[in-house]
Order: sequence, then C-alpha cells, then structure tokens
Amino acid sequence: MKFDTIDQRARYVRRFMEHVNEYPWHWTPTHVEEYFGDLRSIRHLSHSTLRAHQSALRHFTSYVSNPDYGWDRVCEARFGTHPSQVFYEWNTATHVQEFEGRPAKRPFTRQELQRLFDHADDEVELIEASGKKGWQAAYRDAVMLKVAYSYGLRFNELRHLQTVDFATNPHARRFGKFGVCKIRFGKSRKASPPKPRSVLTVFDWTAGVLEDWLANGRGTLHTPDLFPSERGGLIVESTLLRRLRRYLDELGMPSDGLDLHSLRRSYATHLLEAGWDPRFVQYQMGHEHASTTGIYQFVSDDFRNTTLRASLDRTLGEALDRPTGGER
Repeated sequence: MKFDTIDQRARYVRRFMEHVNEYPWHWTPTHVEEYFGDLRSIRHLSHSTLRAHQSALRHFTSYVSNPDYGWDRVCEARFGTHPSQVFYEWNTATHVQEFEGRPAKRPFTRQELQRLFDHADDEVELIEASGKKGWQAAYRDAVMLKVAYSYGLRFNELRHLQTVDFATNPHARRFGKFGVCKIRFGKSRKASPPKPRSVLTVFDWTAGVLEDWLANGRGTLHTPDLFPSERGGLIVESTLLRRLRRYLDELGMPSDGLDLHSLRRSYATHLLEAGWDPRFVQYQMGHEHASTTGIYQFVSDDFRNTTLRASLDRTLGEALDRPTGGER
C-alpha cells in the first residue's frame, strides 16, 4: 500500500476509538451502529465515504482478531478479553452499483463554462492592473481549470502534468506540439501503480492557452512541472477548489452540485452532445468499460437513438398516410 493509504486508514481507526471511547477488544456491533449513524445524520457523509471508513475498520478488526497473528492471546492474557470482528454485511454499507456519486453533482453547461473562464481571466487582469501580488497564481489556476476541461482530467492527473507530457499529433498538426497529452498518473486499480493514457486534443483553443501560459505565466521556473505552486511543489486540491468556489459565488452559480470533477463531467457530456463517437470519448476518459462512460452520458447511445429515430419516422409516415376530411 501507499504510505498515504496506511496513514488514512490509521486515522479512521483512531477516530472510531476516540468516538466510542473504548479499546478495540471492547468494541461491539452497537458501537458500529452508533458511530456511523452519527456520520450519516450529522456529518452527512456520502455512501462511498462511509464504505471507505467501514472497509478500513473491517480490515483492522480482521487483523487484530485473527489467531494467526496472536493478538487475541496477548489481549486475553493482559485484559481478560480479546478483540473480535464487529463489522458485518448487515451493519455496513455495501457496494452494489458502480456509480455512488451524489445525485446533485452535475456538469457545467457551455454557458456556465464560458462565464467561469471569462471571470477567471478578468480576475488575472484585475490583480495585475492593481499592482498586487497573486496575478501569477490566479493565472495558473485559470489555466488549470481550462486544461482540466480540455482533456477531461481528474485533479491528480492535472497536478502531475509536466512540460514534457505534450507531443505533436501527426493526424492533427494544427494543434502544433500540443496535439497529444500524456497522462502518467491516471486512476489506478487496487494495489496497482497509476494507469497511464494518452488524450488527444480536440478543442482549437487549447493549444493557445498552453502556449501563452508557458510563455507569459509559468516563466523560467527550474522545474518540469506544468503548474508548480508558489513554493515550487505540486498544487493541492484545496487551493484550486477554494478559488473555483469563490468564482462560482461571485458569478451567482449554485456550488452545491459543481466542483472540480464537474469539469471532467462537462468534457464527456459536451463531446457526446456534439456527436463524438462514444467509444472515442471512452478512450479519452480512460474508462475500461463503456458503462463507466455512460455515467457521464446525458444523451442516448446509438442503439437508443436509432430506435427513437425509427419510431419517429414510422409515426410521421403513418400521419402522412392518414386520410383527411371525414374519411376514416
């Protein structure tokens, strides 16, 4: 496992222990129901987040109660009792469908995206004209929002981009050296390294945005990272998310269903609405299965479109053949 994964799961165990105020060898199913009942009703955690908590705790209790490791005998000798498994199917969240996102989450409309990008550009000009510091960070964040949409990227994929991750597409030379974007830190499977993929540039304005950023925004920083932070490291998600939320508030857009991932949702949705082949969009998004891309798909697939078209044509044909006047 990654060290971040280990640390996160250890925090889940500590939080549970602090909440129930009992050591693991005194945990019961009642503690499980009380703790996660509070997380659902008070903190309103999503189904997938609850499942991540419970999965980590289930792994922990399986470990400490497994006789192969001997912790049960140690606890019995020292405390007169031993830990046991208290997380079961009947008191934990189950994973029964592929998509577990909140229903409120949605893509941007084209008009909303245009307003957002224009507002981000105006913010850069406003800060620069005032002579204050921060115009470069605002410019960087504006470009990050545009690039995230241009290639349908997750945030972790976006923050790891480097200047060497772009290449010419021989079949679309109008994009110059930004015809292909190499994603090296794609979403990985369990116990696997990041999954790389290549995403083709599809929007005419993308190359210009990147060229201007490299020439006038990023400058001559001694780092290969495309979007370095002020201290030279990688951008953290909260930094870009705070700016996005502030822009949405200033524009009067409801931010409850919009987030950074909405840019990725928008990319898939807009390509499909524009008539791009669903299989091409699937490859661009890095989805192994078409059903995953279908989560983002707000338009019908070819089969349903063909069926609808045939039905409409048949209905129209019957209407044209129908006799007029008093004839039946």
